[in-house]
Amino acid sequence: MTLTITPAAATDATAPATTATTVTAGGRPSMSASGPENRTSRVARPQPVDVSPREFPTNRGGLCQKGWTSAAVLRAADRLTVPLVRGASGALEPTDWDTALDVVAIRLAAVQAESGPEAVAVFGGGGLTNEKAYTLGKFARAVLRTPFIDYNGRFCMASAAAAANRALGADRGLPFPLADLGGAAAVLLLGSNVAETMPPSVQHLAGARAAGGLVVVDPRRSATARLTEDGQGVHLQPVPGTDLAVLLGLLHVVLAEGLADAAYLAARTTGLDAVARSVAAWWPERVEIVTGVPEGELRRVARLLAAASPARGGRGAYVLTGRGVEQSTQGTATVTAAVNLALALGLVGTVGSGYGALTGQGNGQGGREHGQKSDQLPGYRKIDDPASREHVAAVWGVDPATIPGPGVPAVALLASLGTPGGPRALLVHGSNLLVSAPSADKVRERLAALDLLVVCDVVPSETALVADVVLPVTQWAEEEGTMTSLEGRVIRRRKAVDAPGEARSELWVWAEVARRLGSPVHLATDPADVFDELARASAGGPADYAGLSHARLDADEAAGGPGFHWPVPAADHPGTPRHFLDRFETPDGRARMIPVDHVGPSDDLRPDAPLWLITGRVLQHYQSGAQTHRVPELERLVPRPYVELHPLLGTRLGVPDGARVRLTTARGTTTAAARWTDTIRPDTVFLPFHWSGEGSANLLTTDAVDPVSAMPEFKVCAVQVAPVVEEAA
Repeated sequence: MTLTITPAAATDATAPATTATTVTAGGRPSMSASGPENRTSRVARPQPVDVSPREFPTNRGGLCQKGWTSAAVLRAADRLTVPLVRGASGALEPTDWDTALDVVAIRLAAVQAESGPEAVAVFGGGGLTNEKAYTLGKFARAVLRTPFIDYNGRFCMASAAAAANRALGADRGLPFPLADLGGAAAVLLLGSNVAETMPPSVQHLAGARAAGGLVVVDPRRSATARLTEDGQGVHLQPVPGTDLAVLLGLLHVVLAEGLADAAYLAARTTGLDAVARSVAAWWPERVEIVTGVPEGELRRVARLLAAASPARGGRGAYVLTGRGVEQSTQGTATVTAAVNLALALGLVGTVGSGYGALTGQGNGQGGREHGQKSDQLPGYRKIDDPASREHVAAVWGVDPATIPGPGVPAVALLASLGTPGGPRALLVHGSNLLVSAPSADKVRERLAALDLLVVCDVVPSETALVADVVLPVTQWAEEEGTMTSLEGRVIRRRKAVDAPGEARSELWVWAEVARRLGSPVHLATDPADVFDELARASAGGPADYAGLSHARLDADEAAGGPGFHWPVPAADHPGTPRHFLDRFETPDGRARMIPVDHVGPSDDLRPDAPLWLITGRVLQHYQSGAQTHRVPELERLVPRPYVELHPLLGTRLGVPDGARVRLTTARGTTTAAARWTDTIRPDTVFLPFHWSGEGSANLLTTDAVDPVSAMPEFKVCAVQVAPVVEEAA
């Protein structure tokens, strides 16, 4: 979605230009505090800003609560505005940029001189602009010459990306415009509560709802699942972690009842026979035993999707996946099963139908295309491909042999920090690891073992508060650049206001560090110049931006255009709104159907953990909460963590509605207030993940990962729930 951002007129209520605050280790501002974890920073407030929605194909003028209130983060009371360096007292102390960058460069050079280039690691974020994501990858590999770079998109889109790449040859979250969903008669949605996480997108489901064809698979009767009520669709409520079995059962019915698109399968796919053999064992009655989904409902959904498919003259059907099924040790397999189902029905690469993955972060699509991933070069090229290395090296002006090989994915990278032979320094950009990474206590231990931790951020996040150096950087309304939507649409971001204090763009920061390190590699600092270089580096790759520039995007927008969807291989190319219409990005142009099987979550139920814990988002907060907890309107609505449980479970455990409960897994313990609801299964509890401290969901989650994508299994684990016994006063 897009916003219109304008400076607002100052009023008597406008905050003073400069205030002093003390920021506690929890990241909240306080006027007085004591102890070694306190950090002090002078805050220069930016000018007030108004945010209003813009008419655009994806959001059609709609905004969610987070969008309406987003300007509040620009003027957060504890906004970082000057560099901070940890002093002899153990506190982070304000300093100037020259001093801070000298500290970073000198200590990085010392670490690498002693232990080699691989002693430094870099961790990026899916919220960085395309220009920043590209430059961060170049900085890591060409300036630092380290293979160790990954980013928080590994926690978000990795399984969907892995499945799409191996089945379709390219990963574009939605290979069609989001608005296409509006014409469909059926939409199968697994693992995504879009009514709370992407509210403006719900309008695109109206056609499927009117036809009674919205199918939502979710262990909770979420806000999205409730859209299926009153004859508008079907809600399947499986046992947590069994979505893959549901998909295998649906494909079994499609094949067994002759509902597949035989002509499409013969012309556009390979691998059907092996997949058919693999799903033969997943007859609906077996699926019901494993998942709890009635076999009659399973058959009903399979027939509903088939009736809407183009092969049967239907208006169209879509299969969509989200984090709820992807953040799993069988996430890639689950998405593969979803793609297999869509291929069997002839949906993928067909106008008015398709498969897609709903991207989570602001630049979740673009952030993973241009070099932040451990095995990737710009344009979604593989870093171990010799031709790709030569092409990118020529753009960078370096010898291909100097570009490191693949690094390791995020969880493995974090686990290696400060270990013998592992990275001794870490640079973090656009990520709050202490809240967003699984097994949070382990991550804290590994960060503490580093010789140097540098964090670029806009507010004192939990991770910034434990850093050795904190660098204040610009955020969304204060910088130029581009973002790429979940549909592969490249969109301009424009500066609306000046950044407060001494906050600078990371593009400038990386160039200054490179200069201090004596690197001959040129790092452009003007976003338009960076984009031009990105376009050259991506040319010929799966995510080809070669035909784009800031000037072309600006001219298109001025003419009322909707932007360009990649690939855009030439300046006269119109872009590719609908991918795969003619062929898939595989050597023979056919999609690969790949057999997969259900094995269940890595952390199974047991006597000391007899319930399922699932995690997710709420409407008012986002990711680690570093930004949304600083928006008063949002914080008032949901000020603290809570755990949803069914009244039957609450009664059995002796946990009244509103009482505090203790949740314990093999990784740790957390506490939260109980919230009774009949919208969740009696064998399951739900905990939002937007908080740190004692309410942190990621103190509980497992760091077991998918064997293909290395995605952590955030969404489901075994848990013990017990009432908190309050001590007598």
